[in-house]
Amino acid sequence: MTVMITPPPELVEQWLCSDDYLWGPLEQTSITSTANRLQNFATAAAQWGADQELKSCCDTLQRHAHWDLAVFELMADRRPKPPSLKEQALSELEELRGDANSMGMGFDAPAIRRALEALPE
Repeated sequence: MTVMITPPPELVEQWLCSDDYLWGPLEQTSITSTANRLQNFATAAAQWGADQELKSCCDTLQRHAHWDLAVFELMADRRPKPPSLKEQALSELEELRGDANSMGMGFDAPAIRRALEALPE
């Protein structure tokens, strides 16, 4: 099934309008934009389109019972979850420990590590 990937007008309005850049969605006029704002708009639109395409692919796969596991793998591979704050903190602590130890400082911080590991995901 072919699906046109066209964002709804409400979503485009959300991307274009903000408190610092007032624009009436019903205005039939040209608008100006900074390069940063244009980049943000393009990024949001591209991500939305990519998400719609991925959803369509997953929907196609789900119509075939033996592909259920492939759907989850496809989602995980194409839209990985960013590391949690806990995972980021533990990673940074390990990097700090490695840097300090390579300079002969003998840094370990077991209490900080235990506190971070005790936090919920």
